[in-house]
Amino acid sequence: MEKQNKEVNQQEPQKENMVDWFVRFIKGMFIGTGFILPGVSGGALAAVFGLYERMISFLAHITREFKKNLLYFLPVGFGGIVGVVLVSFLLSFFLEGYEPQMRWLFVGCILGTLPALWKEAGKKGRKKGNIILMVASAVLGTLFLWYGDVLFGGGSMPLNFGTWMMAGALIGLGVLVPGLSPSNFLMYFNMYKPMVDAFKNFDVMVILAIGLGGLICLLAFSKLMDYLFDKVYAGLFHFILGIVFASTVMIIPWDYNYASLGTIGCVLLCIGGIALGYWMSSLEEKYKPEKA
Repeated sequence: MEKQNKEVNQQEPQKENMVDWFVRFIKGMFIGTGFILPGVSGGALAAVFGLYERMISFLAHITREFKKNLLYFLPVGFGGIVGVVLVSFLLSFFLEGYEPQMRWLFVGCILGTLPALWKEAGKKGRKKGNIILMVASAVLGTLFLWYGDVLFGGGSMPLNFGTWMMAGALIGLGVLVPGLSPSNFLMYFNMYKPMVDAFKNFDVMVILAIGLGGLICLLAFSKLMDYLFDKVYAGLFHFILGIVFASTVMIIPWDYNYASLGTIGCVLLCIGGIALGYWMSSLEEKYKPEKA
């Protein structure tokens, strides 16, 4: 009888560990979608699910309890990969024939997250200088991206190992900076759809370059971001808000024929995107008690 009770007691922690592993895997899937969905931030979703602070601490102090943290984040990483691949299949299909409508969906997603980002930016105070910084970064960012057509050859980047590493670095920043959506910039540089296709087709060269760029960015800037958010949180977040606005303006399909029936789809998807973005942002409020 005692032997049976002992076996039951041993099985219960194992079941709990498996459930916990699976929960972290599911969280990783959601976070993975934030790597490639414009308007959705992988870092913000990591914060939503209570993983952000531990993740930044792990990256900033990589040798501290390395094995324990590695085992903890392993299911998150696996889930992230699955999330990226699944979403890539869907996005690749719709971007092929409905790119203007999909762009408006993404714009809607970004607009839906703005109230939460505004609230988050003012969490530690909001001074007049922060507002000026936000407006300045929005104006200068828009001008830079607009005239980047000349600087970057029509807004396009050559697709090679180096530029894919740059894309990975941007995705890494999206992990480090909650609210920052790197996909906005990748769409501007016309790298977004090729990236989605590469994930869908398991293009090893592209995936390796993106992974390497992201890893280098995370290791190089995790301590810096940890320090900046601690010292100048409000200023940094308002600066990021301005950049988010600028990048959003640039992904709007300005040259689309809005006299066509496709405009109805653009409007409906934009509204749907706003609802989706707002819902995703509201999850943070819902999960705050669990993060405390």
